[in-house]
Amino acid sequence: MQSVTAMDSMRLDGNAAAGLLSEVFARDATAARATCMQCGATDSVGALHLYAHEMGAVLRCPSCEAVVLRLARTKTDVWLDATGARCLVIRLS
Repeated sequence: MQSVTAMDSMRLDGNAAAGLLSEVFARDATAARATCMQCGATDSVGALHLYAHEMGAVLRCPSCEAVVLRLARTKTDVWLDATGARCLVIRLS
């Protein structure tokens, strides 16, 4: 398991996941609001802490550091795991 310091050196904000999220959502998903399943905090996806890797991304709650969203990319698919989000609210206009 990596130390918190090592993880912090890889952390970006959720806005850095905009390109990957645009493959899943037609609208700008970083403006969507996510509610953390763990602590109930609600914030924009762009405010989540992003830990990016070659294969995908993990977005964590800035309040409690629980995993809210996970995205992975293969040659043929983009996988989205939103089990850490109680809900995602995407504004239509």
